[in-house]
Amino acid sequence: MLTELEKNVIASLEGDIPVTERPFLELAEQIGIPEEQFLEILSDLKERGIIRRFGATLKHQNSGYKANAMVAWKVPEEQAQKVGHTMASFSEVTHCYRRDPAPGWEFNVYTMVHAPDEETCRAVVRKISNRVEQTDYTILFSKRELKKTSMKYFS
Repeated sequence: MLTELEKNVIASLEGDIPVTERPFLELAEQIGIPEEQFLEILSDLKERGIIRRFGATLKHQNSGYKANAMVAWKVPEEQAQKVGHTMASFSEVTHCYRRDPAPGWEFNVYTMVHAPDEETCRAVVRKISNRVEQTDYTILFSKRELKKTSMKYFS
């Protein structure tokens, strides 16, 4: 069970984290506790498995990346883990995950590739393909972002 203070700490992380030298100090001040206590609560929530991780979300369109593509790969299952780790090591890849294939859609590994333009995206995908020796893939370019929000557990 979470205390009200723990819920407040979690809620403070659901929005944008301040881009400052001490972002947790600002968040702690917003809920009226010392920074040290805020960090102790975060550490405890992580140790208890309530918070697994949190990280930054980059709005790639605002940082010079105009093209992004979901690449669906058909990888032999016994190679999926190793291939996925190699794919994820490319700096242009922001997400890499495995999903079960579906009837009529036999792809099982997916990567999100970001680049300044579609041709550069294609070049990155070819580089990945060569490195992992996987040639059965399809590239799905994003046309428009319809929704992108973070989970909110406590308001």
